[in-house]
Amino acid sequence: MAKRVDIISDTHGWLSDALLAQLEGADLIIHAGDITSETDYEHLKTIAPVRAVLGNNDYYRDYGRDVGRILRFTYEGLRFVVAHYHSDLLLDEADVAVCGHTHRAQITEEAGCLVVNPGSPTFPRGSRGATMARLMVDEGRVLSAEILDLER
Repeated sequence: MAKRVDIISDTHGWLSDALLAQLEGADLIIHAGDITSETDYEHLKTIAPVRAVLGNNDYYRDYGRDVGRILRFTYEGLRFVVAHYHSDLLLDEADVAVCGHTHRAQITEEAGCLVVNPGSPTFPRGSRGATMARLMVDEGRVLSAEILDLER
């Protein structure tokens, strides 16, 4: 059965109602850094399991020992690597790589790896507006990958 992986980044201490509504029903939430709120991190964990990394604005926060600069894990047979900065991604070690920092949503393929930057639901840059990303995965395959536009 396919699993839904919702990907966010750069929430900067604010989880909008539109974002929270979209996250409901996720099987896994990945946060690519700049949470900037221990309370928000705990709130996300009430929705679904969360895998997160530190962003450049998170270093004085305490999210626990599971949240570091780079994260590697396997989910539904896919190897994930997550880092706030694209330059820290280990593409040769992953099927799916997730980054943030730019506040600009983009899904690309690099070196045979799906690279996802969900943009920012809080402080988007560019003309697109508030965004997040969503993957549907099953048995080692990414069935779909999309950027979702959010109301602000």
